[in-house]
Amino acid sequence: MSTRTVGTATITTPDLNEPGLYLANVSTLDNPRGAVQDFAFGDADLRALDLADTQLITGRIHSVRSQRVRFESLNLHGVEITGSDLGAARWNGSKLTRVAIRDTKLLGATLDGLVLDDVLFENCKLDYTTFTKVRATGPVALVGCVLTEATFTDCDLSNVAFFDCTLRLTEFGPGRYRGADLRGSDLTTLRGVAHLAHVRIAPGQQHELARAMVSELDIVVGDD
Repeated sequence: MSTRTVGTATITTPDLNEPGLYLANVSTLDNPRGAVQDFAFGDADLRALDLADTQLITGRIHSVRSQRVRFESLNLHGVEITGSDLGAARWNGSKLTRVAIRDTKLLGATLDGLVLDDVLFENCKLDYTTFTKVRATGPVALVGCVLTEATFTDCDLSNVAFFDCTLRLTEFGPGRYRGADLRGSDLTTLRGVAHLAHVRIAPGQQHELARAMVSELDIVVGDD
């Protein structure tokens, strides 16, 4: 079993190199039976990647680039996604368990109704992505990710760790963030600071949050 500890979160990640495990190369992730297991899929340039009512179990997706991505009820368990460009993906109503997404672009994506349990995002580009009703039911961490102008709305990100992330104009809307670990990220341009009650920050980050609130409220600081 492979684990990764980030701040207060310890994530169980896919161990795809364990003895006795063989991943078969597949040319598509679409299966009429609704499940693909013990697979490797990659090095593909696609016009569209549409998957619905599908389970991907124990596998690796690598170097996949698609112009249009739509996932509906796509559940992942024990899956690693690396070095891919999924662009403005539309990903709805899915559960991710023991999943690692690394070095992958999801620019302007819409993630709606996802349930995350033991999920790691590492060195991902998530600029302008909209997270709506995303729930962390187990350990979740974002490490070294860029979330410029990303938006979180009606999410439950309790105890999620954001480490060394770019949070430039990232907006935290109404939701639950108790115990979210923001240590190691620059908070000076956050939006929605008022919604971040009970988060965890490092000494010195109080000033970053204060700057963010002054900017968001358009407060003028002066002595005249």
